[in-house]
Amino acid sequence: MNRTLKILMSGGGTGGHIFPAIAIADEIKKRFPDAEFLFIGANGKMEMEKVPQAGYKIEGLNIAGFDRGNLMKNIGLPFKLISSLIRARKIIKEFKPDFAVGTGGFASGPALFMAAKMGISTFIQEQNSLPGKTNTANSKKAKAIFTAYPNMEKFFNGTKTYFLGNPVRHNVISNLTDSASAKEKLGLDKNKLTILSVGGSQGSRTLNNGWKDNLENLKEKGYQLIWQTGKLDFAEITSSLQPPASIQIKEFISDMATAYSAADVIVSRAGAIAISELAMAKKPVILLPLPTAAEDHQTKNAMNLVEKNAARMVKDVEMKDKFWNTLSEICENENVRKEMSDNLKYFAKPNAAKEIVDEIFKIIK
Repeated sequence: MNRTLKILMSGGGTGGHIFPAIAIADEIKKRFPDAEFLFIGANGKMEMEKVPQAGYKIEGLNIAGFDRGNLMKNIGLPFKLISSLIRARKIIKEFKPDFAVGTGGFASGPALFMAAKMGISTFIQEQNSLPGKTNTANSKKAKAIFTAYPNMEKFFNGTKTYFLGNPVRHNVISNLTDSASAKEKLGLDKNKLTILSVGGSQGSRTLNNGWKDNLENLKEKGYQLIWQTGKLDFAEITSSLQPPASIQIKEFISDMATAYSAADVIVSRAGAIAISELAMAKKPVILLPLPTAAEDHQTKNAMNLVEKNAARMVKDVEMKDKFWNTLSEICENENVRKEMSDNLKYFAKPNAAKEIVDEIFKIIK
């Protein structure tokens, strides 16, 4: 291409929408260093901070989702939507992109709708096994949909779908090491079974309470635990517990590659990007779906893995009855662990960003 390539990106609200969009932009930039990118986000949402941190320009729309908890808050919604469509049209008209990629979230609705209406080729990347409303609404006009789960055609109005996985943080995939050296790096005993517990950046109170209830069991079995509490409970947990050195309590884990590598078993929420990273790590996993996730999509994500015997699932309401027994069954049986690891390979898509970008360029050519 002789002239500068221009790409419109849109997605946000949560890291699950933002990081795949950034990963796709990074992959295009690798091939076309001169390409220009413009992201469209929602004012006040985390993309307005995360996208500039990744080195890209972003414009914000005054858009919000439907508030099920407080219906009065929805009165201004039609006005917000109309003003967002007008603003998106103005941004797109000025930027003149060659194509647009949307990854879901509020802002991606008006952005992709307007781009398609203005005759610009649009592409969608869907992270979850139950697609979000924004992506299904925009799928009719899209050139292609890239999914992280197989057999998703039924959701997308006949638009062609490609099962290519979720683009994940490159540093996570490229820095995975062998378990023994990762344990040593973290100051753990390389001969002891190690559990990694991740509850997302805010943390999971259910998971934190589950570990509190089972600390004695852990000590008795001699298992090691890397316990990421999240912001929520970190201060309370560290002030009230005096765990042995084999139990490491952390508010946040920045070096996820080492944590994944050190783990023999992982316990995690079932967000789309978390699952994609877990599939790369290929470690047996217990998934605790977040019950408040929109349309219970985390349970549906988890079920996809459970059905292939690539994970076990424990719901929040089952913690007291099922958590320790499910964990023990995995920890005490090496064959079960090996089988689960092998089955996870089906969901591991280390080249997702590359393959998505390959398809986009095949289609626009």
